[in-house]
Amino acid sequence: MKQNGDVSGFRFQDTRFMTIYIGSDHAGFKLKQSIKEYLIKNGFAIKDLGNHNLSPLDDYPDYAEKVARAVQKSSDQRGILFCGSGEGVCIVANKFKGIRAVVGFSRYAAKQSRADDDANILCLPARVLTTNEVKRIVEAWLKEKFSGEARHIRRLKKIKIIETKY
Repeated sequence: MKQNGDVSGFRFQDTRFMTIYIGSDHAGFKLKQSIKEYLIKNGFAIKDLGNHNLSPLDDYPDYAEKVARAVQKSSDQRGILFCGSGEGVCIVANKFKGIRAVVGFSRYAAKQSRADDDANILCLPARVLTTNEVKRIVEAWLKEKFSGEARHIRRLKKIKIIETKY
């Protein structure tokens, strides 16, 4: 894809300078490594928060927490998490105030999560999707902007209120 005269990949003005925090357990390790290379090749700054070695004894909450805390510190950063189903890391990430993690099973879902809900962490199911499918999903998610529509802002405000109550 070409944008802004760029022929090397899918870089684009608004997000190529952001840091993308990534993490995975053993089930998502190989996919994380592939997507990490893909994003670096396309000009993104990546901070890999683990696991750094394939270890069948690791636990996904450890990496989901690291990514969620990193994204939580800056409203303009994003995270990508990988595990077998995408669901475990999503559950953990959503325990943190200000995190809006989603499981990305399709380009459509990924785009809508950004446009409607301003999702800041994408959780990917390594045992369900191919590397090429994930590349397309990640690209769509990173390109999509929050719509800023009044109904979406209203809903996000309600989510913030809920976060402060419980």
